[in-house]
Amino acid sequence: MKILKIFKETISDGPGIRYSIYVAGCLHACPGCHNLLSWSFKVGKEFDKEYEDQIINDLKSNPLLNGVTFSGGDPMFSAKEILALIKRIKQETNLNIWLYTGFTIEELIDQKNDNEDTLARFEILKEIDTLVDGRFIKDLYDPEILYRGSSNQRLIDTKEYLKQNNIK
Repeated sequence: MKILKIFKETISDGPGIRYSIYVAGCLHACPGCHNLLSWSFKVGKEFDKEYEDQIINDLKSNPLLNGVTFSGGDPMFSAKEILALIKRIKQETNLNIWLYTGFTIEELIDQKNDNEDTLARFEILKEIDTLVDGRFIKDLYDPEILYRGSSNQRLIDTKEYLKQNNIK
């Protein structure tokens, strides 16, 4: 897995001051995507233990942070690595976690038993607080909606969604 970019303090990827991690790689190829560079799995910095420790140190040393946001690319294409990082962030910082993906929550749930990668994607839903789901659709672009690019994308409280739908 490669990390395309980290914004140590941003207010555009969720509520409050957030630490945003942009993961390289996306296969959705949404027409009109604002981040074409992020489609490649070959760009960015290789994620390793040293980089992970640096991220955790950044999070612990900034008392202004309200949360962490994963974006990209699409973090769900590196689900196993992202799941492990999310678990460590939760354990060591207890920060609020958002994740942006081109998959819908229904796709992530329906595919959970297909293989190890899709199971990891589903397990991420149990760990994060908010999922911003759905592919960007250029014809539905709306600059007035909060934290999303197109009106089909949803802000989902994952714990509540899984609970209400009795999904385990």
